Amino acid sequence: MPPAEPSLLQVIVLAVVQGITEFLPISSSAHLILVPELLGWPDQGLAFDGAMHVGTLTAVLWYFRRDLWPMTRDFGRSLRGHGLTPDGRLAWAILLGTLPTAVAGLLLHDVVEGPLRRVEVIAATTIIFGLLLLLADRTARQTRDEYGFRWRDAAIIALAQVLALVPGTSRSGITMTAGLMVGLTRTGAARFSFLLSIPITALAGGYEILRLAQTDAPQRLDTALIAAVAAAISSYLSIVFLIRLLQSRGMTPFVVYRLLLGGYLIAMFY
Repeated sequence: MPPAEPSLLQVIVLAVVQGITEFLPISSSAHLILVPELLGWPDQGLAFDGAMHVGTLTAVLWYFRRDLWPMTRDFGRSLRGHGLTPDGRLAWAILLGTLPTAVAGLLLHDVVEGPLRRVEVIAATTIIFGLLLLLADRTARQTRDEYGFRWRDAAIIALAQVLALVPGTSRSGITMTAGLMVGLTRTGAARFSFLLSIPITALAGGYEILRLAQTDAPQRLDTALIAAVAAAISSYLSIVFLIRLLQSRGMTPFVVYRLLLGGYLIAMFY
């Protein structure tokens, strides 16, 4: 028998979960593994995964629509030998910062999608990297925004992003942690993390769509469209929410959530 397809309700719930958790420092991959497992839902399939990446990518592109043009313009000028402006430097940092994760993702794909997709791994990384985020938030100097980074800072954040391949780590969480540790403000670390998500999300979505094109299984495009829209709306709202919350509460609410989630997983499965 062919595997059961997720219902419309399941698609919307998972897309909203993806959208909310993609940019909050609480790990979207962990929640997309745990929610279906806890509720006994079927795997959502390649079309759904690709649609969610399209949705989250659309959200971050829209949020940064006024920033991306000067970055793209000055990046192009730098290629023609006109020097580096702050926008051009930031564009280069985002591009180069994607390479370590892209390479590691290709080399470690089978490990990440196999042995590491376990509840005990998610519980451990949720707690450990939550505590690391708290340490960074409490000790950070917070002297510079995302335009004031040094190349060494960008390299550290880029290497930290590789750790996000492990479920439960949180790509946004680990890159914000690294950003705080190198002296970025909370908002600067968050904005750099969001910008850094653009190429990696595009690559992940493209990879899923390529895999989908190589399969003969029928796919429901209407369901994929609903997933993309739901993920886009919830992603955009989560970005706005996080930026506002960081200015008043810092990272503490997310650290508390991670510790509670990790404790819950340990209590439920052990």
